[in-house]
Amino acid sequence: MTSQATLSGWGRWPRRTCRTAPLLAEAPFPGGPTLGAASAITRGNGRSYGDPALNPDMTLTGTRANRMLSFDPGTGDLVTEAGVLMSEILDIFAPRGWFPQVVPGTKFGSVGGMIGSDVHGKNHHCAGSFGDHVNWIDLLCADGELRRCSSEENAELYNATCGGMGLTGHILAASVRLRRIASAWIAQETIPVPDLDTAMGVFEANHDTTYSVAWIDCLARGDSRGRSLIYLGDHADPEALDREKRADPFKLPARRKLAMPLDAPSWALNALTLRAFNQAYYKAGCRKAGHGVVDYDSYFFPLDSIANWNRLYGAPGFAQYQCALPLATARDALLDLLEAISEARLGSFLAVLKRMGPGAPERPLSFPIEGYTLALDFPLSSRALTLLDCLDEITVAAGGRLYLAKDSRMTQRTFEAGYGPALDQFRALRAETGATDVFQSVQSRRLAI
Repeated sequence: MTSQATLSGWGRWPRRTCRTAPLLAEAPFPGGPTLGAASAITRGNGRSYGDPALNPDMTLTGTRANRMLSFDPGTGDLVTEAGVLMSEILDIFAPRGWFPQVVPGTKFGSVGGMIGSDVHGKNHHCAGSFGDHVNWIDLLCADGELRRCSSEENAELYNATCGGMGLTGHILAASVRLRRIASAWIAQETIPVPDLDTAMGVFEANHDTTYSVAWIDCLARGDSRGRSLIYLGDHADPEALDREKRADPFKLPARRKLAMPLDAPSWALNALTLRAFNQAYYKAGCRKAGHGVVDYDSYFFPLDSIANWNRLYGAPGFAQYQCALPLATARDALLDLLEAISEARLGSFLAVLKRMGPGAPERPLSFPIEGYTLALDFPLSSRALTLLDCLDEITVAAGGRLYLAKDSRMTQRTFEAGYGPALDQFRALRAETGATDVFQSVQSRRLAI
């Protein structure tokens, strides 16, 4: 039943040799929630970037628990096992006019992983994060008991599990709410902006727009620092579609399937190629400025169309950096972050800026706070790791925090500074429920969670 495998997150670093076994939705579990190992962690589809879903003692792979159990068309409530992927939900329900309330930047995350990371999307400013739309969770706890957790039942455990990175127990099933949509198309407005102040002004002026996100040129300097392409979106009304799309507004066009078959050479991503890419991408966005209609796959999941796109960063892998910054300090901190990145000449061509709404203080490890979030990818190198330490200092000084689902290298000090007293609450709950010694990951050990 058990085997050994070398595993990593989507960033392909760090890598660990782990004992593995499938996590099934049936209970009881022979050997308890660790299958007899010293400790264990659940791994969904491996789309967290760093080491939160790695445990050399035992890593339980959850994608075999992948049945959808029931759906209520009156409420939009979907009951599903934790291994079901977002892509599977979309494939079944989007053609029927239903859509998840919140979708992250990839559709290949599992329901359990999305709850454990309390993922957010391009509509956090108006819809919150994934945990805001979870009715209940079935959680296998450290004592081997299966508990149903919701805002009314085992509420503290429920809140700690949403964003808790699998450290409260194994999520086996959940009920999540879907929403009605009028079509599978997004009415998109592309707005090029010359600098960060203008970008933030557009975000603030469009707070009522359902979806908003920006690609930001993190290598631009001087008066162009923070220049961006902002993409606003709403689910398109069928009446706004052309005749062909209106005939079947839930039918997506066939997409060309691409793949990255080999690891890119180490020299492919450097300051010159990144600067050239950013300039070309910005100019192309300027030419496409204005209103248009795109399918939801293109709007929400552009990188998912390239299989194994993480190979773009070469064999060593990459580190993703995502910080959340409070509204009051976000502008100055973003300028400092962009300046540090530009000076280091280690820009990221996947640089994403979003406006965040209020966070969920009742969820101790949930990432979002009201303000802005910046996400960046850096090919792994000693220079990149030195830069990330510098970015940590800027983020902490601004009262910000880093996203555990993207983290692969932050220090315990940075973590504790970002999550503050809520972390003590989470650690106390782990100790009280016996989870501290039972549910562990490489990340939790590194950060002393």
